[in-house]
Amino acid sequence: MNRWRAIAVTALFATAPALSAGDIQPDARRSGYSFMGPQTRAMQDDDTSNPGMLFVLDGEALWITKTGSAAKACADCHGDARTSMKGVAARYPAFDKTQARPVTLDQRINLCRVRHQEASPMPYESHDLLALSAYVGHQSRGVPITAGDDPQLRPFVEQGHALFMQREGQLNLACTNCHDDQYDKRLAGSPITQGQPTGYPLYRLEWQTLGSLERRLRSCMTGVRAQAFDYGAPELVALELYLMSRARGLTVETPAVRP
Repeated sequence: MNRWRAIAVTALFATAPALSAGDIQPDARRSGYSFMGPQTRAMQDDDTSNPGMLFVLDGEALWITKTGSAAKACADCHGDARTSMKGVAARYPAFDKTQARPVTLDQRINLCRVRHQEASPMPYESHDLLALSAYVGHQSRGVPITAGDDPQLRPFVEQGHALFMQREGQLNLACTNCHDDQYDKRLAGSPITQGQPTGYPLYRLEWQTLGSLERRLRSCMTGVRAQAFDYGAPELVALELYLMSRARGLTVETPAVRP
């Protein structure tokens, strides 16, 4: 967050009424798409104009590419992603028995690479990892989000909720202060949404590339002048899990487009 955005944040909360930090009721939850202007919506709606679709096409090629010491492709185990991956992204982060904790879709892709392809894990935010995640996520477009239903995930959902409510950083703000209490307002010209993670990985015009939900969360943490968690940190995974469970019932839009 630059100096002027920090000033805008301070001004917004200086003039706001007392913050309630209350959860949004399920029937009032809205995708970030509903907050976008007509040009951004049109870019997302048209696959020939949506820049995130370039990553999806790259992911499709990677899906059938043999790699690692095992010389296996994703398709060798999972077949046609258009059928085998439908609905998968809607339930992630999901519980992994060997890890005894939830893993994100990016982490699942890397676990498959190590366990079954005998390949090195891809770096977070690397083009190929984002492309595969976008390709898998795209197969669930239009599918209602169900993440967090597994009873084994309950303590992790609760951890994520606590993090969502926890004030942090020099600006002493929590996620809820913006995304529950101030949505439908504007910050430095951009709409404040409910923070529903329906379209990740998504193409952000500010980034001029595709990015994961973890990148967005780290950006928010830096924005309130807090120390951001490392990529893949259990806290980030728990927060992502809570956000996905909070968006339950909304539909997957991957790859979404945002300002």
